Formats: sequence, C-alpha cells, structure tokens
Amino acid sequence: MITCGFVGLGLIGGSIARALKANRKDIVIIACDPNEETLKLATEQKIADEAYPAPCDAFTACDYIFLCAPVSHNDENLLKILSYRKKDCILTDVGSVKTPINSLIHSLGLTDCFIGGHPMAGSERIGFANSKAGLLENAYYILAPAPQVPVAKIAEFQGLVASMGAIPLQVESQKHDYVTAAVSHLPHIVAAALVHLVQDHDDAQGLMKSIAAGGFKDITRIASSSPVMWEQICMTNTVNISRLLQDYIDALGIVQKELQEHDSASLYAFFDGARAYRDSFIDAGSGPIKKDYSIRLDIPDEAGSIAAVSTLLALNNISIKNIGIVHNREAQEGVLRIEFYEEDSITKAIQLLNRRGYVTHI
Repeated sequence: MITCGFVGLGLIGGSIARALKANRKDIVIIACDPNEETLKLATEQKIADEAYPAPCDAFTACDYIFLCAPVSHNDENLLKILSYRKKDCILTDVGSVKTPINSLIHSLGLTDCFIGGHPMAGSERIGFANSKAGLLENAYYILAPAPQVPVAKIAEFQGLVASMGAIPLQVESQKHDYVTAAVSHLPHIVAAALVHLVQDHDDAQGLMKSIAAGGFKDITRIASSSPVMWEQICMTNTVNISRLLQDYIDALGIVQKELQEHDSASLYAFFDGARAYRDSFIDAGSGPIKKDYSIRLDIPDEAGSIAAVSTLLALNNISIKNIGIVHNREAQEGVLRIEFYEEDSITKAIQLLNRRGYVTHI
C-alpha cells in the first residue's frame, strides 16, 4: 500500500486525492484541513481514510506528503509537517509558483526529498466540494524536482502522477515560474482587467453586462477564480508577471497605433498570426488539447428535435461522444453541437444529415 498525506484539501488537493482513489486500489489517504465541513465530506465520501484538523503523528506513515494550501501558507505548513515526516517520504506541493518554496527547501537541506508539483488544471470554483477526479485527466502535471532527489524516486512519482490520468512533465523550477506567468498568471490579470473595463464603462441600465456574449464570457471566465489565491500568486511571482505584463502592454500599444493609423494589413497579420498559432495548440499530436471532431447544425426549436438527430445517427452506427445546445450565436453558426470520437464520423454524419435536410457547419 502507498500512503499519501494531504495538508490542505481544497479544489486541487481534493481532485488529486479523488483521482488517486478512483484509479488505484493501493492508496491510503491521510488528510488535514482546518475546515471541519471539508474533513466531514472527505471522510463521508471515502476519499480520506483519516482526517485531522492539523498535521499530527498519523503523517509518520506517509510515503508522499502533498502540500496543497495556498502558496503563501505552504512554507509554514512545510515547517509544521517536518517533525512527522519519515526518512524516505517524498515532499511535494501543488503551487503555481515554485521559487519561494524551493528557496526554503534548499535552506532546510531537503534537496534530496522534494519534488515540486503543479497540476495545470483548475476551475473558477473553489473548495473540496467542487473537486473531481476528472479535473486532472489529460492535464499536464509539471514536476520540478530538487537537484539531489534520486532518479528512481522521480520515476516513482511520475508513475503516481500518470496513474491519476495526468501527463507528467519535468521542468526546472525557475523556467516553470516564467512559463506559468505567461500562460496562467498574466491571463488572469487580463481577464480581471477586462471585467473592470466593462464595469467602469457600462451605463446605469447595465447594457454591456446584459448583452455580454460568448466571446467576452469565455475570455473572462477565469476572473471568477479565488481573489485570495491570485493575490498571493502575484506577490510570489512578481518579477516574471511584471516583465510579461509590460510586454503585453507594449503589444497593445502597437495594436492601438495600428488602429489609429487604419493599418488594415498589420491588423490582419495580427489576427491571422494569433489564429494560426492558437490553432496549432489543438492540431498538435500530443498534449492535453486534442483535435475536436465536431459539427454544428441548425434544428427547429421544438420538442424531439435533438432526439430525432441522435436517433438518426445511432441507427446508422455513428457514435456520438457529446451533444449539446450552443447558447451563443455570436461567433459560430448552428445551434446544436455534436462531437464524435473519430474524424471519419464527421464526413458520414454530414452526408447523412444533409440528405435529411439539415444544414450543417464545420
């Protein structure tokens, strides 16, 4: 059996614990969290085999200890857990910033037993109640091991991560902080700034808020994330975020100049370059963002319309992976979106649906 300790059992810690319990039969979980409701829920749902309000002697049985509190609390939690750590136990965290805790690890002489971790997954929802095993599925799980951790220990931890359904990816800690500043931290600042922009420029009737459609909602969804967490991330990865934020401000200044000069060619190149690079995320052969095999079609707003389409496809042996109504008509045509398992199914479905009079869109 493998015993995993969790110091903090929020969205990420809870999702890791759930993924381990869902995918492995050899896992024992010991958890501590100051929230009584979290501990009660974790034990009732049989995610935590033992649950405590703070680190205690029970953690001496742990093979791995996950530090899953907010970034600013992980340092103090690390110090609290040390007296309960057995000799060969691997310490790890899930923080979005690696440099501060790595400095502490070096100062404490723990460079042979710490593997920094960062699951590249999350949600605007917070807390254990919103955690789920599937949150980590096909998500990169970045590993930043301290320099003296044995290779065998790193390999064992990679196996543990892979068993959760995540994709382990080893990255040096300072590079991790720079990369995540670009692809995670800065986007949260941009999203929050856009929300404030609309709030500050809306009229008394809230017209902007009322008609905000898919594009605005998609790009600002992450602005609903925990303000405590993001304030702490900004305070611990300040240099990287500030540097990239200045680059972003400079880039927006260039776009503003092109707008003022009505430079249509440069604006086209700006949008076209962004589209091509963004599409390459999906077309890549590996990684968590897979190619989407889906179509959209127009259906009448009447009872049985969706059932008629799904039945038609099923009778012709075309398997549906997912189906749902598209509520946003701002950026795409078609009100029903159908996702398939294989690319070949798209051609077959389009031919079949078109013969029956449906209008389809890729």
